Amino acid sequence: MPLKDRLAPLLRPWGLIWLSIGFHWEALKGALRIDGIGALAHPHKIRDAASAKLFSTLSTGFVTFEDTTIVPSLVSAAGGVVLDLGPGPGNQIHRFDTSLVQYVYGVEPNRYYQETITGKLELEKNAALRDKYRLIVAGVEDSDALVREGITEGSLDAVLCIQVLCAVEDPGVVMKGVWSLLKPGGKFIFWEHGCSRSWVTAAAQAFWNPAWSTFVGCRLRRNVLADILKAGEWENPEEIEEPEDLVSLLPRVQGVLVKKGQLGTEGKKTR
Repeated sequence: MPLKDRLAPLLRPWGLIWLSIGFHWEALKGALRIDGIGALAHPHKIRDAASAKLFSTLSTGFVTFEDTTIVPSLVSAAGGVVLDLGPGPGNQIHRFDTSLVQYVYGVEPNRYYQETITGKLELEKNAALRDKYRLIVAGVEDSDALVREGITEGSLDAVLCIQVLCAVEDPGVVMKGVWSLLKPGGKFIFWEHGCSRSWVTAAAQAFWNPAWSTFVGCRLRRNVLADILKAGEWENPEEIEEPEDLVSLLPRVQGVLVKKGQLGTEGKKTR
C-alpha cells in the first residue's frame, strides 16, 4: 500500500476533532448567554449540546456510509420489543423492519437529540414506526426510568447497539445491564469499534484518543468485545465477526449474539 494511502486514515481524525471544537465553542457561548458564568459548573451540558449538534449535522453522511456496511441488515434483524441503545440523532430509525417490530424504546441520555429524533419519526417514510417508537431520555443504567416504561429484567426481545459502547462511561456496566434486560433467547445486535491489531494503527489511536474522546466523545482504544463477552452467557460467541482492517482507526466488531436460555422448573431451556 502506498505511504500516502497508509497515512491518510491515520490523519483523518483531525477534521472531525476541529469541527467538534467549533460546536463546543458555540455551545459554550450559548450556555453563557443563558446561564451566565454558572454554565461553567455544568460542562456535561455543554458537551451534550455540542455532541448532539455535531452528530445531527453529520447524520446524513453517517447514514450514507453505513449503507455500504452490514449495518442495514443488522438493524433489520431486530424484532419484537426492541431497545435502541443510544440512538443519537436516530440514524437507524428508517432501517427497522416494522413488520417484525412490536415496539422500540430509544434509550438516550443526551436530551439534545430529542428534537432530531422526533423530526425523523415525523417523516412520511418513517410513518409506520411513528407509533411504535418511544424515546426515553435516560441511560440504560437508570433502572428506575426503564421500569417506569415497563422495561424490566428479561423483558426485551432484542437490543440494538450501533457505535455506542465507545462512548458510554463504563461499557462493562452497560453490557451487564443489557444482558439482564434481554429475554433468554433474546438478541444483542451490535456494530462497534475498538482497539486495532496493528501496532502502528494502535499507536495512532493512542495519539488521537485524548482529543478524540474530549471533543468527539468516544474512545478509540476500548476492548469492547471483552465487555460484550463478559456480560453474561451467549449461545453463539463464535459467530462474532471482526473484519480485518489494519489501517482503520475504527476497526469493527459486529454480530448478533443470542442470550443463553435458562432452565425452567422442568429442566427445559426456556426462551
